[in-house]
Amino acid sequence: MTNSFVILVDQNDSEKGIMEKMEAHQKGELHRAFSIFIFNSADELLLQKRASSKYHSGGLWTNTCCSHPAPGASITEEAEKRLFEEMGFSTNLQKIFSFIYKAELNNGLTEYEYDHVFIGTFDGIPDINPNEVEDWKFVKLEDLKQDIQEYPERYTKWFLICFPKIEQYLNHGS
Repeated sequence: MTNSFVILVDQNDSEKGIMEKMEAHQKGELHRAFSIFIFNSADELLLQKRASSKYHSGGLWTNTCCSHPAPGASITEEAEKRLFEEMGFSTNLQKIFSFIYKAELNNGLTEYEYDHVFIGTFDGIPDINPNEVEDWKFVKLEDLKQDIQEYPERYTKWFLICFPKIEQYLNHGS
């Protein structure tokens, strides 16, 4: 289900070419990605616990969904498609910002991504793909913030970087 190639980009998100996904993470090459944050009508964030079998960051809590768009595809369409593949539902997504981050992972891989961040709303029960997602929960942002402060090791590195940006966006609006 995952794309085998990622889109290499420069600091302005201009495409430079493509590279096999694992190679890009081994070499720490800047590539295009997306992150999705889904909220319910009670303003709780839907988190997923990555499947323990994932090639990195397995068993850690993270945002609702994230991945890499396929070469030549629309980022929004790829985000919508991946959300359905992982979490089993569809909803309207709105791109709210982009940013670049770099995070060293514990297995010699590097996440160096030009990340396009989307939000959406959903009040149902996800139908998770067990190959991708081990568990899920809706959580109040105040409770999440406290848990992150006490137990940061429970969360993916990129989520720890992106979550404060989401909070800032929500507090200051678009």
